[in-house]
Amino acid sequence: MAEEVKLIGLSMSMFVIRVKIALNLKGVKYENLEETFGSKSELLLKSNPIYKKVPVLIHNGKTICESMIIVQYVDDVWSDAGPSIVPSDPFDAAMARFWSYYIDDKWFPAYGEVIKGQTREAKIEAAKEAIATLQPLEEVFQQQSKGKDFFGGDTIGYLDIALGCYLGWIKAAEKLTGLEFFDKNETPLLAAWAECFYSNDAVKCAVPDVDEFVEFSIKIQAKLNA
Repeated sequence: MAEEVKLIGLSMSMFVIRVKIALNLKGVKYENLEETFGSKSELLLKSNPIYKKVPVLIHNGKTICESMIIVQYVDDVWSDAGPSIVPSDPFDAAMARFWSYYIDDKWFPAYGEVIKGQTREAKIEAAKEAIATLQPLEEVFQQQSKGKDFFGGDTIGYLDIALGCYLGWIKAAEKLTGLEFFDKNETPLLAAWAECFYSNDAVKCAVPDVDEFVEFSIKIQAKLNA
């Protein structure tokens, strides 16, 4: 029997993008179940009754929630397909998980303030704070990549997905503020990584156009103002 793989998500969600990239890397075909911004479908509420948020992966009738947990699941289930996502070395894997948590715990709230900013000046100040939270990852990249193109080495890995899912939103913030988040002088390794990651086929088909992120950020701003 063919496997049933469905993804409940919102195309603009960085957390949904994570899962799409993982599935694409593994060559897994799936049905995309798009949610409507501002509302939650009955299927979503039934599938994730605790947090009531996307993404949710449905695999042969079983539901898996939380983006990085799903990424781990995809890597485990389709271990023979495509490159490994989670580092094989236990220490490297632990560090990848640590810094992926840092990204969601420190970077994401800082970036959220850019979207919430009521004026361009407020967005610029928030962007400066967000950029500062990215800078420690320059050294992390040097340690994790071992001189290769990605945090995962030769191929996109766990930490690449954790950070790379934000690149569309970062590009949108750059358009809104005029600031460069990955400065080639301050963070040259991350700047090169971002270009390499964004050009990968598994990423390109998972990430919407930057103008869509800009438009969506305006919708979020309007919703917050309301």
